[in-house]
Amino acid sequence: MERKKIHQHGPFLSRIIAGAWRWHEVNSKVVEKLIQESLSEGITSFDHADIYGDHENEGSFGNILKQNGSLRNKIELITKTGIKFKSSKRPSTWIKHYDTSKEHILWSVENSLRMFHTDRIDLLLIHRPDLLLNPEEVANVFEQLKKEGKVLHFGVSNFSVRQFSMLQKYLSFPLVTNQIEISLSKIEPILNGDLDYLLEMGVCPMAWSPLAGGKLLAKGKKIVTDAEKYSATVGQMVLAWLLRHPASIFPIIGTTKPERIKELAKATNINLDRQDWYAMLKSSMGEEMP
Repeated sequence: MERKKIHQHGPFLSRIIAGAWRWHEVNSKVVEKLIQESLSEGITSFDHADIYGDHENEGSFGNILKQNGSLRNKIELITKTGIKFKSSKRPSTWIKHYDTSKEHILWSVENSLRMFHTDRIDLLLIHRPDLLLNPEEVANVFEQLKKEGKVLHFGVSNFSVRQFSMLQKYLSFPLVTNQIEISLSKIEPILNGDLDYLLEMGVCPMAWSPLAGGKLLAKGKKIVTDAEKYSATVGQMVLAWLLRHPASIFPIIGTTKPERIKELAKATNINLDRQDWYAMLKSSMGEEMP
């Protein structure tokens, strides 16, 4: 599988990223198999967040890294910070909210490093736009973490164009991605200028829920009309539709099944025809292009 820079000054990532948000649903042996199957298919980038699995997924993944010392240098670790919710593991939090204070980001990064058993995070994202975000404070802590070598690159998730550009203004280095929901069931970023802005800035987006939580697989031929033409599955076609966009979208697949990783990784081999791309868009929109 191709590896590509997500930004001119960003890291090389695999064109499809393995998402670990549901990996708490399976045991450690399956998690290890998911990692190995990903690597065997050329998927080297793994997407996490400090809150996934009620704050436990990073640790489960990290235990496997600890047991296999050579594994860390074969992968890229992506994780997120900034969301807090009520949990027995975080007794001081009594309401779901967002926290991008310097204190929380520093604590969160140190905790993620400890959970992963590593000395660096390849890419750290602000998970959600914090309505109390102080851009100078966030820029300051990002600069500190970069200088210390604890985080190599930074980005955001679920940010609007305005929120992205506002934070970028305060940084001396670029935000390298915006992780947003994009799929054939969530086409707004393609139509409303979000992807146009990222193209202009040279920033490749990551797409979370690219299969719409499996709903697109259930719709099957209602969305994908030419899977047979490409000798492809519905899942492969749905990902190929995203990969065809000039913004160089990096889909994040959140499966807990190793065989599904093997299947979906082959989406990178599909060169989707322009008319077929528009045909799939039409199926999603339910109408012709204007």
